[in-house]
Amino acid sequence: MIPFAGFSMPVQYNGIVSEHESVRNASGLFDVSHMGEISISGSGAESFLNLLTINDVSSLEIGYAQYTAMCMNDGGIIDDIIIYKYEDYFMLVTNAANHEKDLEWLKSHQSQDVFINDISHTIGLIAIQGPKSREILQKCTSEDLSQIEFYNFIEGEILGHRGTISRTGYTGELGFELYFNPESITNIWDEVMNAGSSFGIQPAGLGARDTLRMEMMYCLYGNDINEDTHPLEAGLGWITKMKKTQFIGQDSLAIKKANLTRRLLSFEMTERAIPRKGNLIYSNNEQIGIVTSGTQSPSLKKGIGLGYIDKPHDKIGQSIELDIRGKRKEAIIVKPPFYKNGTGLN
Repeated sequence: MIPFAGFSMPVQYNGIVSEHESVRNASGLFDVSHMGEISISGSGAESFLNLLTINDVSSLEIGYAQYTAMCMNDGGIIDDIIIYKYEDYFMLVTNAANHEKDLEWLKSHQSQDVFINDISHTIGLIAIQGPKSREILQKCTSEDLSQIEFYNFIEGEILGHRGTISRTGYTGELGFELYFNPESITNIWDEVMNAGSSFGIQPAGLGARDTLRMEMMYCLYGNDINEDTHPLEAGLGWITKMKKTQFIGQDSLAIKKANLTRRLLSFEMTERAIPRKGNLIYSNNEQIGIVTSGTQSPSLKKGIGLGYIDKPHDKIGQSIELDIRGKRKEAIIVKPPFYKNGTGLN
């Protein structure tokens, strides 16, 4: 257990590699109740969120979720979030370490027709992930989980408790995130673990969560993105709707788009070595970047990493070198994701 954004969080239960492989091959269960939740309601809620976030909130239908981010005026990323559209309000899911900052940012732009409510204390959150996750969770509910498509959600019951069942996750595998009140979430955890016992389900901690997300090149706030990075260089151009109605940071991002100097890229080691955050990246003795995340991939059995690399050295297939503990180790820039067999869209 370690301190994490004001919470005590498990790094591992049975071992990072074991938990990682369980998620890739069967199922794993994560306690992610540390994530923050904020409700946005009122007649101006949609236009308010369209101003505050870079994706197009107006494209959301009831029962849909959207990955997006909030930026400062200069385009720096305040946080990457998920927005859920309910019938009469939106729910924002924030990173725990950024929750208070996000709340203050939202309130600083609040108008009279928008209501902001921190609902984190009313919600517990667990995530079941892996190719067997639907089959396991289906044993605990009468809801037809096969009808929930990727980045969709329903309000339904699990074991007599009512909450939100969302087809989302941070692993690249088929999975569901369960938003229920804190009193019932412990019972749901126990019953899901019981239902998955014959499938080989394991509880999974922060360590496996990190290796799983890295194999998919999913950004981690504080490592790969922060207020000093912008979404276009971070590979988040696909959620940055530059042509929509004005949003905060749009003008700055238009300038940065025309003058892009670096990109967040994925690389794998061609020598035996494990990259770590802060390692410098070189090409022909010229420093061209820095590692933002690195690990030993349990699936690929080799070192992998993410890092910002200066143009024009940002080409797939380019050989690079990392300074790891004073020694240069060879790597190659590769096309993400590292792990190509995820069941997330199944």
